[in-house]
Amino acid sequence: MKKDLDYYLSLPYRMVITPDTEEGGFTVLCPELPGCITCVENIDDVFPMFNDAKKCWLEAALKEGIEINEPIPEESYSGQFKIRMPKSLHKSLAEHSKQEGISMNQYCLYLLAKNDAVYNISN
Repeated sequence: MKKDLDYYLSLPYRMVITPDTEEGGFTVLCPELPGCITCVENIDDVFPMFNDAKKCWLEAALKEGIEINEPIPEESYSGQFKIRMPKSLHKSLAEHSKQEGISMNQYCLYLLAKNDAVYNISN
């Protein structure tokens, strides 16, 4: 398949939306395309402005011969990883998950998702 503008525009690039607490509105960026960023005042403008910024970025990259990263498909991730931790943390997590009435796996997933959401909002 020819990797032209239409090809890259058809790919599912990620969009990260961050509220601008100082000036209002939102900053929208594409992590896979360094420097592909736009700002919007209204949340309703996010998609059209992101798509426009992405198109302009891709056009410039193709013209200048800049390497274009492609999104990493979710199928590349198994959804599993192993982790070693101190016994004291293992004990604490096991006790907290028992108090919540859920498995330790579910409790750890909850904690990771909660922290990831906070991280994504602050970045």
